[in-house]
Amino acid sequence: MTTTYVTAGPVPVQQTTYITTGPQIQTTYVTNVRQPPPPPPPQATVVITQSNGRWATPSQTQSGTAATLLFVYAGMDMAQGLGWNLTTIPAFGTLEFQYSWFIGVIIGTVVAAITASFLPKAVFYGLGGVMNLIDAIIFVSAPYQYESILAARYVGGVGIGLITVPFLIHSAEIASSSNRGTCCALEQYGLALGVAIQVIYDSQWSASLGMTINRVHGIFGIVFTAIALGSVAITIDSPIFYIRQNQEQKARASVKQLMGVFWTREAGDRAYDEAKLYVVEGSSQGVGEQLKESIMPFLKLLLFRCFVAFTFSIPLSESLVETTQLVEGTTYSWPTIIFGILRLIGALITFGILDTAGRKFVSLLGLMCMAGLMLGMAGVYGDYAHFVDDYFMWQVCRLGMAFQFFAGLFICSSSVYLGEAFPMRVKPFLIGLIVCMEQVIHIIVIVKFTPFAEFFYTYFVAVGIIMVIGLVAFAVLMPETRGLTLRQAGERFRRVHDVMAY
Repeated sequence: MTTTYVTAGPVPVQQTTYITTGPQIQTTYVTNVRQPPPPPPPQATVVITQSNGRWATPSQTQSGTAATLLFVYAGMDMAQGLGWNLTTIPAFGTLEFQYSWFIGVIIGTVVAAITASFLPKAVFYGLGGVMNLIDAIIFVSAPYQYESILAARYVGGVGIGLITVPFLIHSAEIASSSNRGTCCALEQYGLALGVAIQVIYDSQWSASLGMTINRVHGIFGIVFTAIALGSVAITIDSPIFYIRQNQEQKARASVKQLMGVFWTREAGDRAYDEAKLYVVEGSSQGVGEQLKESIMPFLKLLLFRCFVAFTFSIPLSESLVETTQLVEGTTYSWPTIIFGILRLIGALITFGILDTAGRKFVSLLGLMCMAGLMLGMAGVYGDYAHFVDDYFMWQVCRLGMAFQFFAGLFICSSSVYLGEAFPMRVKPFLIGLIVCMEQVIHIIVIVKFTPFAEFFYTYFVAVGIIMVIGLVAFAVLMPETRGLTLRQAGERFRRVHDVMAY
């Protein structure tokens, strides 16, 4: 029997309890929240060593130390033959005494040009140093014997000729593109320092000091050549020389030594590859082909380097000595000192800016001022009555001193250009020929010089006009090679014209 209850209220809520005996259900939660980024990789510290970009490394300058010191003594010998032999005995005033050193330079240059391609540069520096040491020792031991002193000048000239061509090649090859000017300019800077020393002590020396001037000259020479011979041991040959000898390991070691603290494997490989490419390109051409390509560079550099001979000559020296004696009454005076110092200051300034301001701009500035000053002196000498007028002679003295400063600005570029201009195979022969022509100009001027007003006027007018013509020609023809490799600089020189000045 079923009983049914009817109520009027709401149905009560009943609680239902479920009991399960199966396995528990695992609940997986899925979220769309972005995951945090992975941790960054550990940072690597990279040290970048940059080249100094301007100044040569210590290894590069040390490699040229021996030759530079020898050039200092060469400057003294050169000045002695170009009028700065004032206090010696009259027997030493012969023409042969004056031009003997220049003939020796020609002989040494010919020998060096033939052998420079296959002998290490230290051989030339060592042999040249020994010959200059012999020169200096003779000056000290036999200062009054004309034949001995004459022989010493020949020997010293040969020694300088032996080192000039190798140094110009060597300094261009060991330097980087950014400091080649500094390395190559050491030649003319050393000569300017030697000229300053000879001019100053020769003009101020007195016989009452108890020592002959030739002995003093020799003492200076012994000091410079002895230090130079000691410096030969630190000379580093160029990687280009070793590559030409098929000595790759020595070439790479040379690159590392020359770069010094700026060496890295990558930078060293780049420098080695550039040197090797220079050798490959030079070796792939025949001598005849390279001579054909060198016609334009040779003509440019022949004219340019021969102007260096006009920057310091016996007419300029005699002009300053005579005007100083007329105005001051003696050579023991300050104009002769300033004459020597200003050339050195000009060379020192150029030494520091060749790789920044450039070779062409500095040399054109110096040449322009030299041409104006030379023509100014010619204008004074044009009236022979001025020869006995203190006022006009004082103006000539001032112009002569100023001329030497701008000569210092001009001369250093010639060394750089000679190291850059020519193809590899013919470079030593063409550099040697140009250096020989420079000495020939010195010899011609010495032989033809006469200390008369007419000669001074003719010489200064002729040289001044030649310098004006050269100024215009160089402005159009000479390239600016600042910051270029040897290959790029050679290509620029082979152009007929190049008007860029900076």
